[in-house]
Amino acid sequence: MSQRTIVIVLIVAVAILGVALWFKQTMQPAQPPQAAAPEAAGEMPGGETPGMPPQDTPAGEALDPGIAWQVPARWVAQGERPMRVATYSVPKAAGDPEDGECAVFYFGPNQGGGIDDNIDRWIGQFDKPDAPVRSKTTVNGMEVSRVAVDGTYLAPGGMNMAPTAEKKNYRLLGGIVAGPGGYVFYKFTGPRKTVARATKEFDAMLASAKQR
Repeated sequence: MSQRTIVIVLIVAVAILGVALWFKQTMQPAQPPQAAAPEAAGEMPGGETPGMPPQDTPAGEALDPGIAWQVPARWVAQGERPMRVATYSVPKAAGDPEDGECAVFYFGPNQGGGIDDNIDRWIGQFDKPDAPVRSKTTVNGMEVSRVAVDGTYLAPGGMNMAPTAEKKNYRLLGGIVAGPGGYVFYKFTGPRKTVARATKEFDAMLASAKQR
């Protein structure tokens, strides 16, 4: 084969290869645009979106209040309840119709409303209550606000927390601990004798609160 023939063959081969590459690129489907980086999409590193639970935290799961407390020995922890850190059943006193209940709530930093607003709301859940008793103290460097109120309890329930029953001779003990991550709310309700019998236990639980 002459040198001229070899050159012609090489030129043709290169041309065929170029046409093949062009055809492959032309026929390849367009790639979808890449997702924006987390910061550009308004997300936080690790897949978290501001104002929403992290991806590894199921929606509705109780938040960590950042404090711990000692539960009275007689009190029985109930199962998980929406919007609650914990719920305890308090054994009824002799002659009372039912057990008491202490619910603990934490809604996150700067959530859940102010101290006076919540205490006023608790008092408002009673029909013509006796004069409420309010007090403040400090426990392990945290301010604790407390209220006690007696009367006919208009037990709230449902999504709108409307009154569902009238419970006479009821008592409410409320405690609000100013924890490191925001207010932690303790609401203890029950028949008057049951709550009176457990008042020291409730106060001891509040006094045991400490940062973790």
